[in-house]
Amino acid sequence: MTAMQVVAHRGASEENAEHTLGAYLEALDEGADGLECDVRLTADGHLVCVHDRSLLRTGANRGTVSTMELKDLHELDVAAWKHPWADLDDEAPDVDPELGRVLTLRKLLETVADCGRPVDVAIETKHPTRYGGLVERRLVQLLGEFGWAGADTPVRVMSFSFTALQRVHRLAPEVPLVMLVEKAHHWPMLRRLVQPDWIIGPGIKELRDHPGLGRHLAGRRIHVWTVNTDEDLKLCQDLGVEAVITDRPAYMLEQLGR
Repeated sequence: MTAMQVVAHRGASEENAEHTLGAYLEALDEGADGLECDVRLTADGHLVCVHDRSLLRTGANRGTVSTMELKDLHELDVAAWKHPWADLDDEAPDVDPELGRVLTLRKLLETVADCGRPVDVAIETKHPTRYGGLVERRLVQLLGEFGWAGADTPVRVMSFSFTALQRVHRLAPEVPLVMLVEKAHHWPMLRRLVQPDWIIGPGIKELRDHPGLGRHLAGRRIHVWTVNTDEDLKLCQDLGVEAVITDRPAYMLEQLGR
């Protein structure tokens, strides 16, 4: 049986600021099998690793990502919110500011390409967005630059939007797709739409609260988010889950005996 894959959710994000280069480097150091990120498109056409529409939560800026240019986003510190008292610690080591800036998807893919071992990348396109299908077109273009738009790609594309995944399939039919499932009651409709080879991505809370969902997904490839506890990991093992997306990659690897 293939070992369950441990994928770092926005990097090793329990202790590090999410979506920063520092969080992803930590996840790689910890031995994560894969890295997960959300992507949005800037006003000047760059894909950046950001979950929310704005940087208010992580960068103390009310502007929306889609209306800002990369140079303006790069001025923001998106790591300080995680450890707000760090500046008062005289013994804390100096940290490269670049590790806490808004991260481009290009930089993340370069980091994976240069890391010296196979690492998967799970990329979620966020919708709705003012740019619609341009997000997926830019994504596939970027994957093509890395030679990662074919069957041997380490990348899989995820979305809660069925339409977004259809776009990716038309542009790069060999790239694996993950249909994210937000609510258990959405699955009866979705299962009529998704292709048999698509991966299904339910949230762990839905699997806990609706045991029937796991039974209905039997025989499908399943990637679950966000798995952070022993109990949730055990549930995923019982269901034969292929990959767990976690804020705590080192801990999950330890629990799996790796």
